[in-house]
Amino acid sequence: MATLYDTLGVPTHATEEEIKRAYRKAAMKWHPDRNGGAEEVARATFQEIRDAYAILSDAAQRKVYDSVYAEQMRGWEAQHARRQQAQTEREAAARAADEAAYAEMVALAMRFADDGHNRDVLFGVLLGRRCEVGRAAQIADSVSALQAARREAAKAQADAANAPDVSGAHDVSGVADASAESDPTLAKQDAAVQDVPARRANPEKQEKRAEPAAATHPAGVLEGLWFQFLNGLRF
Repeated sequence: MATLYDTLGVPTHATEEEIKRAYRKAAMKWHPDRNGGAEEVARATFQEIRDAYAILSDAAQRKVYDSVYAEQMRGWEAQHARRQQAQTEREAAARAADEAAYAEMVALAMRFADDGHNRDVLFGVLLGRRCEVGRAAQIADSVSALQAARREAAKAQADAANAPDVSGAHDVSGVADASAESDPTLAKQDAAVQDVPARRANPEKQEKRAEPAAATHPAGVLEGLWFQFLNGLRF
C-alpha cells in the first residue's frame, strides 16, 4: 500500500526540509519535458508527486493524513490478517481432505493386495475410484512392494521352522559308553584297546605291574620258592 511518503521517497518522520528536497528531486526526474517519448507516464507521475507534496508540506493536512492513514493501515492490517487466517484454514482443510483420500486409496489397495491381486489390478482399481493417475501408480507400486516383502519374510520364517535340527548330532563316544555298559565283554575289550598305547609307551611299567600279579597267584608263589631252593643248592 503506497503512501504519500513513498511517492516522494521519504520516511514518515521526515522533516519539512527533507520533504522539500525530495519533492524537487522527484519533480526534476519526472517532469514531462525531461522524459521525451514517455510523456504520458511522466505527466501522471509528476502529478502524483505534486499532490503528495501539497499535502505533506502543509502541517495541518499532513496531520490529518497521518491520522487517516494510520486508521486505514490498522483496518488494512486487520483485513489482511483475516484473509491470511482464512487462507490458512482453507489450506489446512484441503490438506486434511487430501490425506484422508490418500489413506482411503491405500486401504483399498491393501485390501485387494491381501486377496492376491497384482500391481496392475491395484492400479486399475484405484483409477476406477477416480484416483489421480500419478498417485494411483505410486500407491500401487508401494503396496505391491510391501506385499512382496511380507511374502518373502513369511517364506523365510517358514523355511527356518522346517529346517532340520542339526544340533542333536550323534555322539559316538556316548554310544560307545552306552554299549559298554550294556555288554561287559565290550567294556573289557574297550579297556584293553585303550591300554595298548600305554603298554607300548611304558613296557617297564607294564612288567612291574605284572610282577605283583604273579606274586599273589598260588602258582607264582610255588615257582618262587622252587627257584630259591635251587639257588640254595648252588651255594
